Amino acid sequence: MLIKEKDVFETYESEVRSYCRKFPAEWEKAKGVYIYDTNGKEYLDFFCGAGALNYGHNNPYIKEKVISYLQNDGITHAMDMFTKAKCEFITYMEENILKVRGLDYKIMFPGPTGTNSVEAALKLARKVKGRSNVFALMGCFHGMSLGTLALTTEKMARGGAGVSLENVTHIPAPYMFDNLDTIEFMQKLLDDDHSGVEKPAALVLETVQAEGGIYPLDTDWLKRARDFCSKNDILLICDEIQVGCARTGSFFSFERAGIKPDIFCMSKSIGGMGFPFALTFIKPEYDVWKPGEHNGTFRGFQPAMVAAKAGLEFMLKNQLEKEVEKKGKIINDFLKKELNIISKRIDYRGVGLIWGIDFNNFPDGTALKCSKECFDNGLIIELAGRKDCVLKLMPPLTINSDELFKGLNIIINSIKKILKEL
Repeated sequence: MLIKEKDVFETYESEVRSYCRKFPAEWEKAKGVYIYDTNGKEYLDFFCGAGALNYGHNNPYIKEKVISYLQNDGITHAMDMFTKAKCEFITYMEENILKVRGLDYKIMFPGPTGTNSVEAALKLARKVKGRSNVFALMGCFHGMSLGTLALTTEKMARGGAGVSLENVTHIPAPYMFDNLDTIEFMQKLLDDDHSGVEKPAALVLETVQAEGGIYPLDTDWLKRARDFCSKNDILLICDEIQVGCARTGSFFSFERAGIKPDIFCMSKSIGGMGFPFALTFIKPEYDVWKPGEHNGTFRGFQPAMVAAKAGLEFMLKNQLEKEVEKKGKIINDFLKKELNIISKRIDYRGVGLIWGIDFNNFPDGTALKCSKECFDNGLIIELAGRKDCVLKLMPPLTINSDELFKGLNIIINSIKKILKEL
């Protein structure tokens, strides 16, 4: 990056910027699983736009559909009016994704971002049940606007709110304590008239905690959580924003547990090629909105609907769910072998194409050093978890085996170098 260009960002852009500090390059082009800086240096992308680019950068199938739509003067902005693009997206989503899975949901367009989707889900759950409290799990991340930030547990993010974050009771995640049954704990909170906890309108969860450190929640626990909600007249809300769109293997991450949430939220990769797009899926009996009771200017961004439909078509035509399962096994086998050789103190876990390498048993900052070493060697990889102690592997679902092994080897070699220097 030229000094002059760097000065532009440092002089005029807010101090809130973060990813540019971790990956200090000026980016110019991207294609498939690669991203290129202005000097032409090539980087493998295991960051994937924080989960917004499941189908890779500038996916040619999706891009062609969007370009054709724009070249034919397709409408770009339409609030929530009827459009051909919206009709085609809804029809394809219902017929090819939902109904084939036995899922009956109304589709709400709440705005362009994931936090819009979760805010809508929270508002609707409270309206349906007439209660203000909500249960969420420790280690969760659901957004940065005030309602979703009240759910989110990361200390620094919450500290930026400037106001009290209320109406949420945080429950220990099932992986946190070996001897605590969190389902029984939630039931006790409801049954004990001295618990001091108000009955919630909803339980909100990610079936795989991503920012919390890559924790796939046990399928039996998820089934029990579904039963707990049904038994106690509580809505189950699943946040599919980062772990949906086939990231875990099945298109919806809750499918692996065989459960059906009452409401679920999608954004990120549902936008097809990184376009801002969010959806809230609602069981028909809970769709009690009055017209205009929840709205937003950019809930009708038509190019995202075109890209979203194309993304679904691409996913099905290329059998990405099966590909993700196959590549997930490759990662598991590779990490099991290589990390065991390096150190038995390194933990790893994941599912599909979202994995975490955990350095909790090492000095603080070890994962960050590994991430920087990876970057120096042409791989972009983000951190997650408490104290950012987890390397977060999240490549595009379109990655081939050679590219996958290339990235995995960069990670392993970087870990070896950093641990040797400790």
